[in-house]
Amino acid sequence: MLALSRKKNEALILNNDIEITVLEIKGDQVKLGITAPKSVSIYRKEVYIQIQEANKAAMTAENVDALKDLF
Repeated sequence: MLALSRKKNEALILNNDIEITVLEIKGDQVKLGITAPKSVSIYRKEVYIQIQEANKAAMTAENVDALKDLF
């Protein structure tokens, strides 16, 4: 893991086309702004984990058999 320090209005550039800017710092919360191409999906980690779990649940043998029955 790379750890960097940034102040308000300072930014990071990822992969030449993604910019992450520190917009606001209040107590223990940091507000970030992300500029990225529309083709880049951006999720909060907890939402991303829920999506991954839902995808795994959809791939159970029961659901795959039901899908096969449709075809």
